[in-house]
Amino acid sequence: MKKRVHTMITAFRDGFQSVYGARVFTKDFLPAVEAAVEAGLNHFEAGGGARFQSLYFYCNEDAFEMMDAFREAAGPDADLQTLARGTNVVGLDSQPRDVINLHAKLFKKHGITTIRNFDALNDVNNLIYSGQCIHDAGLRHEVCVTMMALPPGVAGAHDPEFYNGVLKNILDAEIPFDSVCFKDASGTSTPATVYETIRAARSLLGDDVHIVFHTHETAGVSIAQYRGAIEAGADQVDCSMAPTSGGTCQPDILTLWHALRGTDYDLGIDVGKVMEAEEVFRECMADYFMPPEAKGVEPTIPFSPMPGGALTANTQMMRDNGILDRYTEVVKAMGEVVVKGGFGTSVTPVSQFYFQQAFNNVFFGPWTKIAEGYG
Repeated sequence: MKKRVHTMITAFRDGFQSVYGARVFTKDFLPAVEAAVEAGLNHFEAGGGARFQSLYFYCNEDAFEMMDAFREAAGPDADLQTLARGTNVVGLDSQPRDVINLHAKLFKKHGITTIRNFDALNDVNNLIYSGQCIHDAGLRHEVCVTMMALPPGVAGAHDPEFYNGVLKNILDAEIPFDSVCFKDASGTSTPATVYETIRAARSLLGDDVHIVFHTHETAGVSIAQYRGAIEAGADQVDCSMAPTSGGTCQPDILTLWHALRGTDYDLGIDVGKVMEAEEVFRECMADYFMPPEAKGVEPTIPFSPMPGGALTANTQMMRDNGILDRYTEVVKAMGEVVVKGGFGTSVTPVSQFYFQQAFNNVFFGPWTKIAEGYG
């Protein structure tokens, strides 16, 4: 018997953020959700993260109405998951306790079943109350450890021992959780680090805890990371669907299916039906502009770890302002910014702080203007 590897389809949340800056109208993609369900897929990322605020900022839509429509399209049995940022929940700044609690209650009310909860600094104090609220609202709490690779030649954090220490802090804090996710938003962790981290986590947590690994294809090593995670004992990895797969997104579920052929692992999918669902999804998104950088693998990302979900948002802003020709300078400057920034993981909102400081260093002169969040 082959071991079943579970997947969450990120196409309709992280995929939208990593390609379109999360600026997608609800009515346009719901037929693709229905097609994915018809194909036998039943675990979807359905909101949170940038798919909360972008609906208000750019789409003139209500995020809760979007979640209601997603639930109706996915049916009553689908596991619908969202992304929260600890005490920031779905904002970019720390929120008061009543808002943190209200976030969990409202997401439960509007059809969500699981919330993945992370803190960019791996500060477990920021996960205690938020995690308790998720649990108390009757939602599944997927607690996170955030990952990335430091630029070559830099040490002091972001190795298996560091991540194992964060996980021990989560256990010591007695945060209620239903699963553990190791989240690499920039896709830069080495496959060896992923393997050793997941192996240590499995040893610490035992055989029954559901372990998830999440990454992006931005640096070109996502499948190698997923193979390492699976072989080390991960139960689930995140995949996307074309056209929001590869590049700045998660690898396509069909790509991972192919990578696991001839191994002891299986995704349990009907490949033909998934291909049909992807055709529907392509038709849904045909009128949206596909930034060329969203489909590429960027070999310099390990030197300047930029999350897939932030890369296209930043290039789109620079494109809108006619300064996209300076983008490579900013990314190059980001390496030094990350080195000096400490152990903060390049994921929202710290990734924005890193980019803002790199931007300032390029456009205003090195270290003459400090971005507030970075400072």
